[in-house]
Amino acid sequence: MTLNFPNPSRSYDAAAKRIRFTGHDGMFEVPFFVEVAALSAASSAATGAEAEYLSAFDAKRSSIQDVAREAYSHGRKNMYVLTRADFR
Repeated sequence: MTLNFPNPSRSYDAAAKRIRFTGHDGMFEVPFFVEVAALSAASSAATGAEAEYLSAFDAKRSSIQDVAREAYSHGRKNMYVLTRADFR
């Protein structure tokens, strides 16, 4: 099976400063997080508002999902945290 993202839902975790989203590999749900520092628009956000972080995520959703697929292809984990280094 391949990793897909059929559910466009995402949420902001203020305590960890990251956005949560999920992928699916067949019937398995795979949790992903992307640090807001990895989103250039978000890292420069003056107010740090949740809406700005979510908007930055939405604008980069396709590339974020590509990076998530790449991380997932390197081995199965309970969860994945994508950092700025993953986007280089």
